[in-house]
Amino acid sequence: MKEHIFLASPHMSEEGYERDYIKEAFDTNWIAPLGKNVTEFEREMTEKLGAKAAVALSAGTAAIHMALKSVGIRQGDYVFCQSLTFSATANPITYEGGIPVFIDSEEATWDMSPAALALAFEKYEKLGQMPRAVIVVHLYGLCAHIEEIAALCKRYGVPLIEDAAESLGTTYQGKYTGTFGDYGIISFNGNKIITTSGGGMLLFNTPDARERAKKVLFWATQAREPAKWYQHEEIGYNYRMSNIVAGIGRGQLKVLDARVEKKRYIYEYYREHLGDLPGLALMPLGEDTHSNCWLTAIQLADDCSVRPTDIMTALEEDDIESRPVWKPLHLQPVFADCDFVSETEELHVVDAENGADNSVAGTLFGRGVCMPSDTKMTDADLERVCGIVRGLFSV
Repeated sequence: MKEHIFLASPHMSEEGYERDYIKEAFDTNWIAPLGKNVTEFEREMTEKLGAKAAVALSAGTAAIHMALKSVGIRQGDYVFCQSLTFSATANPITYEGGIPVFIDSEEATWDMSPAALALAFEKYEKLGQMPRAVIVVHLYGLCAHIEEIAALCKRYGVPLIEDAAESLGTTYQGKYTGTFGDYGIISFNGNKIITTSGGGMLLFNTPDARERAKKVLFWATQAREPAKWYQHEEIGYNYRMSNIVAGIGRGQLKVLDARVEKKRYIYEYYREHLGDLPGLALMPLGEDTHSNCWLTAIQLADDCSVRPTDIMTALEEDDIESRPVWKPLHLQPVFADCDFVSETEELHVVDAENGADNSVAGTLFGRGVCMPSDTKMTDADLERVCGIVRGLFSV
């Protein structure tokens, strides 16, 4: 029996850091969503990344929701959001009655196109309906053209939220993603580069970061007013991270740099062993960027004899996980009524089976495969994967 190869799975430290912090929480009976691990995890993360403040929450999705509340989103407000991402990026917009406007990607980074974003600002300025916020995503650890996007947001006076759920550990010109915008989102889901089993964190980078963090903490703990009885004057949420989960996070943070280097090793292995195949290209890492390469994704040219489904099927038959690139949100039925802004002049469906269109985001989805990128993979595992893929090209 061949061993199963995961796409990306939890990888606890060999040193057992996580167990030490969890044991301390048990020994001191701090099991509830408060305690030393929570406050220290927030402090350690802000020190590591260079953010001004942080609040540990139950999920990255909760962090996006709280960021939107912090910018003052109201019923009917528009939020510009990258289309090529997981639905969790956009779902919180709807929690507060907001309306997503999806922005196309660019080929250079796979992330939000600054040119398409500029078109969206021009369009909605003319309509007199400026967005409440912009959400950019650093997809698969690929850093967006964040300086250009941040400059556009500053020009129009619109807060920028960085969804860095997939890019923890990625730097651009030495600065960590999640610290360029007004807010940064981190996820510690089980498949992320470090995990707490589930959880997230909201980073604050505004001049009044500590005041905003205090307000988010209030909302995340059921908005209980400082009274002797249970007094509530606003709607609150049960979003706080537990002390046990935070203990796992503190241990994982100690091995973040090692996990980034292993992910980059996996990317380089694929580049060396698959990069010569005709019609196959790896995702672009970008200049001045040290990507965490959370998942290594590939693209297959239109005239390539091998299709994405061929690779995914062949790997699955050998008990190896892979998956498509995210299906863009503007192509998702649940968001069918939302606007989509792209530089592509005439959009049309190019693959009836999966609904991919000829936008940049749609093309990346239709031609893409996320390769196994688990940090526990050995060279033998990587050789096994590459052998299957190369075999498809030799048929």
